[in-house]
Amino acid sequence: MAIANGRRVIRFSAKAIRAGHRGELEEAEAMLAEAGELLAESTAAMADHPDIKIGILNDAAKEYAEAHLFLAMAQGDELPVAAELGTRMAPYLNGLGEAVGELRRRLLDQLRREDFAGAERLLEIMDEVVDLLASLDYPDGMTGGLRRTTDVARSLTERSRADLTSALIADRLRQDIAALRTRRGPG
Repeated sequence: MAIANGRRVIRFSAKAIRAGHRGELEEAEAMLAEAGELLAESTAAMADHPDIKIGILNDAAKEYAEAHLFLAMAQGDELPVAAELGTRMAPYLNGLGEAVGELRRRLLDQLRREDFAGAERLLEIMDEVVDLLASLDYPDGMTGGLRRTTDVARSLTERSRADLTSALIADRLRQDIAALRTRRGPG
């Protein structure tokens, strides 16, 4: 049951993220509610068996946390804490790091719409997440590979910074060319 539920939690969490990208927040919340129930059921079933390590449940908790954290950051809401989500800290922190990838995707969507202020806001959030994760200095065995997740998040943040910078420079150049044409008049 725990393994099957873990897979379903991962599926529901992924669907919630996709719904969030499409702006279908009610659908995303419904998916996360279902995922949360399955995760809680599986976690409770395994509580009496602490000697059994089931990686799929850690992966499920990480994906579930990622979906919640991404949706909260994308909407400018306060982040839920690990206890509110019913996850341990390692999956929560790794989910936070992986949410940076979803923020990058949203930032690129905003650049395509020329929503530079929104893209800058997301880049600030990405920077804050990377700074927080980089400040945690614990062995990888305790954090479930958080160092690698942090390195990937840092790389995605820097690529996003470069993309935003290029888009801002291109926009400024377009404005300057338009202003020059206006001053020179028709023809």
